[in-house]
Order: sequence, then C-alpha cells, then structure tokens
Amino acid sequence: MLLIAGVNMPVLRDSSSCRLPTNIIYVVLISDFDFHLPEELIAQEPLVSRSSSRMLYLRREGGHHEDRAFSELPSLLRTGDLIVLNNSRVFPARLLGFRAGVHAQPVSQRNPAAGEFLRSQVEVLLTRRLDEWEWTALVRPGRKIGVGEIIHFGESELEAEVIARADFGERTLRFKPVADFFEAVERLGHVPLPPYIHRADRPEDRERYQTVYARTNATGSIAAPTAGLHFTPETLSEMRGRGIEMAEITLHVGLGTFQPVRVENIEEHRMHTEPFFISEESAQKINQALEEKRRVVAVGTTVVRTLEYAARSSSRNETPHVAAGAGENDIFIYPGFQFRAVGAMLTNFHLPKSTLLMLVSAFAGRERILRAYEHAVRENFFLRSLRVSGFLVLLLVFTVFSSSEKSRFVPCRPPGTSTSP
Repeated sequence: MLLIAGVNMPVLRDSSSCRLPTNIIYVVLISDFDFHLPEELIAQEPLVSRSSSRMLYLRREGGHHEDRAFSELPSLLRTGDLIVLNNSRVFPARLLGFRAGVHAQPVSQRNPAAGEFLRSQVEVLLTRRLDEWEWTALVRPGRKIGVGEIIHFGESELEAEVIARADFGERTLRFKPVADFFEAVERLGHVPLPPYIHRADRPEDRERYQTVYARTNATGSIAAPTAGLHFTPETLSEMRGRGIEMAEITLHVGLGTFQPVRVENIEEHRMHTEPFFISEESAQKINQALEEKRRVVAVGTTVVRTLEYAARSSSRNETPHVAAGAGENDIFIYPGFQFRAVGAMLTNFHLPKSTLLMLVSAFAGRERILRAYEHAVRENFFLRSLRVSGFLVLLLVFTVFSSSEKSRFVPCRPPGTSTSP
C-alpha cells in the first residue's frame, strides 16, 4: 500500500521544448508502463485481518517516502475530506456447465470424440446484464461454442442459449426464465478470482471478496472494487469520528476495469463500458465539497473513473460539478488527462501495462509511480501486503492545484495534439 501526497503533474516523453512542468504529453506508449513484478510477490492468500496491510506514504516534494500501515489512514486524512466509496456488490459470475451439442455430430463407435466434446466442461464468465434474461459473457472454449448452442448449468437449473457474438470476444447469452435467477447464480456460481491467483475459489472467498460496505441492492460486479477491501467497520467509524464525510456511488466492475491493452499507442485503446449510478444525495455531497474546496478522496480507480466521467461536462473555468443519475462509463484516463473532481485517491498496486497503472500515472506522474513500485517490490510490499480478495497495496493521496498555483505551470504542445483523451 502506498500513500502519495503531491500535485498532479504527469511527465513528458519529450520536454525539450518546454522548461516548465506540464500536464500535456505528446506520445503515450504501452511500453512506458512496464515494470518488473516477480511472480512470487503476488500473494495467493488473504491476510488474516483486513486492515493489517503495510502502506508506503510518498510525498511529491523531494520524492520522500515513508513506510506506514493502513491502520494509519484515518490520521493521514483531513477533517472535512469527503471519502467516496463504490458500494457495488460482487456476485459469483463464473458458471461451469456443459453444452447440449446442438451442432455436434452424433455420438457413435466411429465418432467417440463427439461424446467427449459433449462431456467437456464449458466455463462462462458473465460480464454484463443486458436485460432480464440476456447477458454478455466470456465463454471458454469460445471457438467451439457457436451461435445457437445451448449450455446447461447444474442439474439444468440454469440454461442459456448463445444468440450472438459480441465485442471483445464475448458472446451474448439468453437464459431460460427461472423463478429467481440471482439465487440460482449464487448457488451454482464461483467467485471469478484473477488469473494470477493459481488456485480454485473457496467458500470463504465470497465474504473476503466483498467490501464491508457493499450493498445487496447494488449487486452487479464480476470483480471487487478492491481498493475498499481493507476497510473495516472500525476504520469507517474512526474516520467519521475525525470529521471525515462519506458518500457512495455504484460502478459495476466489468471488463472495462481489467481488460488488457493490445496496442502499442495507448490512445488507440478502446475501453469496455461499465454501468454506474450516482444518487442525488451523493451528488449533492460531492458538489458541496467541490464548491467548498474540500478534498474529494476516491477509494479506488472505479470511483475515480465514475466521478471524472460524471464531471466531464463541467467547464474548465468553473467549479466542477458531478451530475446525478445512471450511465455507461467508458472513460479512459492516461497521462495528459485533466482531473476535475478527484483531489485524492486510494488505490491498489496494479499490473504492468494495465489501464489502471496508466490512470494512477496520470494522477501522480509516471516516473514517480514507477519509482514507488520499484521501492514496493524491493521491500516485498506485494508479498506481505497483498490479499487474495483485493491486492490493496497502494494508497495515493494527492492535493490539487489552487487557482493561484495552476497559473505557475504553462502547458506546451505541438500543433494538432490534444489536451485530454
């Protein structure tokens, strides 16, 4: 876990024509976000206590850093800060089933492979609900599951037909109506652990892969908003006692959060959409904090992306305003992005070349983030702090420029370049 205090100043790839720091960059390549992560530092088991992780506190001024503990977080925040949490609840979205063999050749002595084809397991990861009975999903083995195929789950307690191919290698599934779809999924499904966890899911993962503030009526994530997994009721109570305000938003974590970047120039990357919701009450709290120049602290990249997406229509010359309501979030934040709503961030350490690493680099500066990662790897932060249900090891807290401070930094860019993605 890492706590960084400083200003948002991403680094130029080529700053020879500009002597002052700037938020504008020329070219952003995926190779700029690579670092060495030894596999043995990726913990396979959770910590006994949610809040017992270590934390690295990095100050921008001079690049000074201190080794801290997550339990110190409340004391590092300010009275009047507004903490924004993602209350989305994870459901066991990984289903294991068998195909009906709609397009399979008949099983016979001459064709015994057809029987093995029908008996082989099909893995379905539900990624997004389209309507009451239709979902997009990742299906394995995808090449062998064509449109029109029927997949049975359990003792045919759930049945789905593949009705279309979708973007990003997904399939569209239509489930046969049942009395209680989510009850069946909760019973038959598995927690979709990240691919770098080399073990099967266990019953206890269902509790450890939820934040303590996840709400049943906000079920919809296929992966946890992991920055919140270290919070305990005691942590939240201590923050309230220190005069720290809280608000909740909902963003259902899907492919947009963790899909890999497959292009060298990251500006060509296209994000997968994820549904979000901001209540009128939360929007009011957030906007009041912004108007009063109080710090908005986003717990996790999902909150960052939601708030910045909701504030995107605000003029650069006015106080940012977050709109209430529901929507589809496909915002891609990388160095050069101009933050409007978020003044501080609590987040994880992220994998090399990931969109999440690009987001925190936009917030703190790529070189500063990579130096922090090098320190964390060297000090085995990953090994001793990661938890199977979230891997919360990085805490970033930044201050934003006041109006007078902003005037000291002059962005420079060549003709035809953009100031934001």
